[in-house]
Amino acid sequence: MDNDRNCEGQRYIRNSITLIPYSCTDLYIQHRPSLNRSLGTLYGIGVGPGDPELITLKALKRLQSTSVVAFPAGLEGRPGVAERIIEPWLSEQQTRLPLSFPYVLDAQTLETAWQQAAATVWPYLQTTDVVFACEGDVSFYGTFTYLAQYLQRQHPEVIVEAIAGVSSPMAAAAMLGIPLTCQAERLAVLPALYSLKDLEETLSWAEVVVLMKVSRVYAKVWQVLARHRLLAQSYVVENATRANQKLYVGLQDHPDLTLPYFSLLIVQCNPQRITMPSGKTSL
Repeated sequence: MDNDRNCEGQRYIRNSITLIPYSCTDLYIQHRPSLNRSLGTLYGIGVGPGDPELITLKALKRLQSTSVVAFPAGLEGRPGVAERIIEPWLSEQQTRLPLSFPYVLDAQTLETAWQQAAATVWPYLQTTDVVFACEGDVSFYGTFTYLAQYLQRQHPEVIVEAIAGVSSPMAAAAMLGIPLTCQAERLAVLPALYSLKDLEETLSWAEVVVLMKVSRVYAKVWQVLARHRLLAQSYVVENATRANQKLYVGLQDHPDLTLPYFSLLIVQCNPQRITMPSGKTSL
C-alpha cells in the first residue's frame, strides 16, 4: 500500500497522527557521493517477522560485517523483537545500540524520539557504517523510515541504503499454508489504526484484506466480518514464525480473542478461491 502523496513536489510519510513531509530525494538514496570520505553508511535491514532463519543472505552479510548494530529498544529493559531476531547472528565484538521508539500516539513525543535516535546514531556514522535492524521489511511500516528521515534532515550528506526483508503478511500466509493472493486478486493492507468505515469500504473492492496489529479492534472487526459472512474465510496469526505463534483458522467460534500486539488478520473475500490450510486446525 503506497503511503506517498504528491511526489511531484513533496512526498509524505503517513503515520497515525499526521502527514510528515520530506523531499522526494531524501530517503533511500544509494551511492550518493559524499565530501567526507570517512563518513559511514546507514544500512536499514529488514530482519523478517521473528524466525532468525528468515533473514535474507544479503541482510545477514551486512549485519555481520558491520561493527555498530542499532535496533529498537525493548520495553521495560527486555530485548525487543528485532534484537531477539538478530541475537544469534551477532558477535561480542559488535557495538549494540538500542534506540528508544515509544509506543505512543502523541506526535510531539514521537518526533522527539526520532530526533534523539538520529542524534545517537550520527556520531558513529562519522567514522563507520551503522546497521539498523528492523522487524519485517524496512519499507513496510518500518521504524527505519523515520530514523533515516531525521538523519537526512539534519545531515544531508549522510548515505542511506535499505535491504529488503520478509514482511509479516507473507510470513503469516506461509504459516497458514495459504496463498496470500492469486491471479488478478486485489490485495489491501490496513495499518494498526483504521476506522470500521475504512474496513467496510475496503471489503467492497478488495479480494484479500490484511489487517495489521488487529488486537485493539478485534471485537469490532469480528462483528463486521460476521455481517459480511466472511468469518469462515478469515484467519488470525499471532506472532508469526516465532516460538509462541498461534493460528486461528476460521473465526466463527472466536468473537472475543485476546490478542497480543503482533497479531494480524487475513480475510479472503473471494469464496471461489478459498484454500484451507492442510494439517492446520483452528485453536
